[in-house]
Parts: sequence; structure tokens; C-alpha cells
Amino acid sequence: MTVESTAARQPRRSAGSKAGTTGTKAAGTTGTKRATARTTARTAAAEPELVQLLTPEGERVKNAEYDRYVDGITPEELRGLYRDMVLTRRFDAEATALQRQGELGLWASLLGQEAAQIGSGRATREDDYVFPTYREHGVAWCRGVDPTNLLGMFRGVNNGGWDPNENNFHLYTIVIGSQALHATGYAMGITKDGADSAVIAYFGDGASSQGDVSEAFNFAAVYNAPVVFFCQNNQWAISESNEKQTRVPLYQRAQGFGFPGVRVDGNDVLASLAVTRWALERARRGEGPALIEAWTYRMGAHTTSDDPTRYRHDDERVAWEAKDPILRLRRYLESVHHTDEGFFAELETESEALGRRVREAVRAMQDPDHFAIFENVYADGHALVDEERAQFAAYQASFADVEGV
Repeated sequence: MTVESTAARQPRRSAGSKAGTTGTKAAGTTGTKRATARTTARTAAAEPELVQLLTPEGERVKNAEYDRYVDGITPEELRGLYRDMVLTRRFDAEATALQRQGELGLWASLLGQEAAQIGSGRATREDDYVFPTYREHGVAWCRGVDPTNLLGMFRGVNNGGWDPNENNFHLYTIVIGSQALHATGYAMGITKDGADSAVIAYFGDGASSQGDVSEAFNFAAVYNAPVVFFCQNNQWAISESNEKQTRVPLYQRAQGFGFPGVRVDGNDVLASLAVTRWALERARRGEGPALIEAWTYRMGAHTTSDDPTRYRHDDERVAWEAKDPILRLRRYLESVHHTDEGFFAELETESEALGRRVREAVRAMQDPDHFAIFENVYADGHALVDEERAQFAAYQASFADVEGV
């Protein structure tokens, strides 16, 4: 199946092909060669080499290198992975709807990326530490963070919503790419502490263009830090396609820094689980960092403020729908008789209950104290902060005077 980016499908015209001009034979030959090269490049990019254990049709694929990381998985654990993806998608859909209803200021959907997140999230140990971006709702689910706590920041009632150290899951990072450095520094720290745990940092293909990510790669390699860099390549950095972000596959960048990189089918939860287990285990053994590029697709908008129809074709989305991660695992479960209709019915009931709980929790969130922003700026207070607090108090009081008129 061929999946091309929008930019790849745009026909280009040489100067000699404009109306009213006649190109030379040499120019025509050059143009043909360039067109052939572009076609070859698009074909190669459409069918990348990657680790895959489940095909889109739900068929199990053997892999000599990574099978051992999932060979012992039980039917119950497989059903658990399916449940994780279904409930994460349900939560994500509810959050998107709440934003459209004005209950949230913004939302970054993970639709289509459930397998990459659930697979990698379930590969972590309790003592591992996770540094997310702002889209890792599935990883948060795996780490035991209450999904309703993810919504406070997007509603504007708090600056995060959970204690990072309670679940070893850091607060969402809005600044693109900076968490890669935080993760590397944390990994260097636990090495000095003598711990055998590992760190995993999530970022997108767009963030790979940030200097912070390259700096993190370099520090991690030089100091042999036990950190796994997990890049969810969902094909689009907001409105920029992959081919405008990089000239080589992202996972190959690791070679230049001196550590291994692997591209995995990010819509295959088993492959994502196996490859992440491999990377985390080698990190815990003191073998240093690794880069995982999860080849997936952002089915929806970058955030709810984005309109993806302005920069990508609908047929691209349709092609990726055939690779849906949830449908893929369901087909496999049904083919090996690891589930029945009762399981799916119970899960549907649980899914609806989660949606109701999320709606009720969001609407019950209390607005923060307007003056809380002035607290904890300085340990011992500051005259300028006191002055600003007084000015803000006077501003707030002015509304009361208007209401009293």
C-alpha cells in the first residue's frame, strides 16, 4: 500500500515546461530523470523497513530478534493491551468533544497513535521514569495517572494536575523537544545514584528538528545514559510533512551519535512493546541510549486549533485507517480465539462509563484562586511581586464597582 505525503504528490514543473516555452532535449531528459528519482524516493518512503509482529490484517509475523520479548505474553495480557487502547481512544474522543463544547481551551489528540503509546508504556517498569510531551495520554494511562488529571491544564485550572513522582511520569511538556534534555539529565543522575532503572523520553517527528533533541542525543551517548528516546513519527509536524523535516529516516540519526536506532511499526502494539522492552533492558544493563522511531499516523488534527484538511489529502488518512492499531489487534485476538463477544460488550460498557466520568470531572473542576499566580515566585517574597499583586487586586476590584452600579 502506497502512502505519500501531500508534498510528495504535488507535481513540479521545470522552467522549460511553462506554457509558451519550449524546453531543450537535455532539459527534458533531466526532468525525466528527476521525476523518476522522485518516484523512486516516494516508493521507498512509502514502504519503510520496520519491525512488525502484527500485520494490518491481524496476522502474526515472526521476528528472530524481537519475538523473545513477547513470546511469553498471555491471552489475558493481550486482552489488556486491547482494553488499554480502546479506553485511551474513548478518553481522547471525550476530551476532544469537551473542547468543542467549550469545556477545554485546547486538546492534542492521540487518535491513531494508541499502539505506539500503549505498547511502549506497558514495556516500562514501575521504577522507570517517563518524560512525555503533551500527547502521551496512553502512556499516562499505563503509568496509572488518572485520565481526568490530564485535563486540568487544558481547562486552565492548574499547571499540570498530578504529582510527577507519584507515578514516575513527568508533567506534560509544551516546549517542543526540551523534555529530551530533562530525560537525559535525569538518566545521568540515576546512574550516579547506582540505580538500575531506565528513563524514556517521548517526542514527535517535528521535535526531532529542535536543537535540544540533538544535544540530548549527544549528552546521552557521551555519558552512556540509560535513556530511551521514543519518537512517534506521525508523519506531520503540525503542517510540515516528513520530507521537509529530514532527508534520512529519523532512526538513522542515532548512528551519528554512536548508539542504535530502530524503526518500529507504531500501529502494531506487539512490536512497540517488544522493541521498547529491548531498548529499556539494554539501558538498564548499562549499554547506553537507543532511539526508537515509531512509524504511525496522526489521524486527527495536530490540536483542536488545527485544520489538517488545509495541508494533507483525505486519501492519505483513508490509507492509514486500514492500518488502525485497535482493529489490527482485534483481528488477531479473534483469529486465535482469545476473546468473545462478551468481552467486547463489557468493554463497551466500561468505555461509556469512562466517558461519563470524564465529563462529570471536567465540569466539576474548580477555578483556581486568582492570586495563586503570585505565590511561590520567591521563597521570601519580593517587593515587585507585592506591587504587582496590589495592582491586580485593584483591577479585580474595579469589576465589583461596575457590577454595583
